Amino acid sequence: MQELHNKVVIITGASEGIGRALAKAMAPLGCQLMLSARNQQRLDSLAQEIAQAGYQQPKVFAADVTDNAKCQQLVDACIADYGRLDILINNAGMTMWSRFDELDDLSILDRLMQVNYLAPARLTHCALPSLKATEGQVVVVASVAGLTGVPTRSGYAASKHAVMGFFDSLRIELDADNVAVTTICPDFVVSEIHKRALDGKGQPLGRTPMQEAKIITAEQCAQMMLPSIAKRQRTMITSLRGRLGRWVRLIAPKFIDNIARKAIASGH
Repeated sequence: MQELHNKVVIITGASEGIGRALAKAMAPLGCQLMLSARNQQRLDSLAQEIAQAGYQQPKVFAADVTDNAKCQQLVDACIADYGRLDILINNAGMTMWSRFDELDDLSILDRLMQVNYLAPARLTHCALPSLKATEGQVVVVASVAGLTGVPTRSGYAASKHAVMGFFDSLRIELDADNVAVTTICPDFVVSEIHKRALDGKGQPLGRTPMQEAKIITAEQCAQMMLPSIAKRQRTMITSLRGRLGRWVRLIAPKFIDNIARKAIASGH
């Protein structure tokens, strides 16, 4: 994928899951990486792992992307180290696992919106002057839950619907600036995000409710994302049921509701 060679890329949520896998997939393509997450130790270990594999060692910047000041500092650090920014990948996220009528802590809904929607909006705002200068690209990792309702994930689905609406609108605004906006909609992926999903009391599950042998790995997801990023595509949905469901929902919405219900019940 020659299109990505030498591109300066910020990846948020890079310490685990899709973000970590994406960093390891982009380094061999010659990307110059600025990796961010809250966990400094995991970021350092990832940067060292990439360097030990023989690729350019990424820069790292530990940050909570719900903090406006940290978002600006992250972009400033990237410009200071690399001189420009070509691609911003908004990947950091969190989820929940509870029926809404069993939710004791409604602040979970606020936290989901802060991390999944408002944080990428804020960081993108900070990055736009640099991205306009390079005619670059904004990538956001949304979800198939941003395309349809999902039981026990109501707050998560709401935040991802917000992400889809926001970045679809932003795409139109940035068309004249030749800044591409790519939305990625993964189906279930093996990731730490499931173990950290918040229950109805706002506590991490501590275990994954997914049948991980039946869903794609973070590494597989990252490899699926790369061509869409390289080609500056509008939207990429990782699963066949996600792609078909987007259109079938228009004529048979209850059928798609049942698919979502069974997917959660089966854990894949």
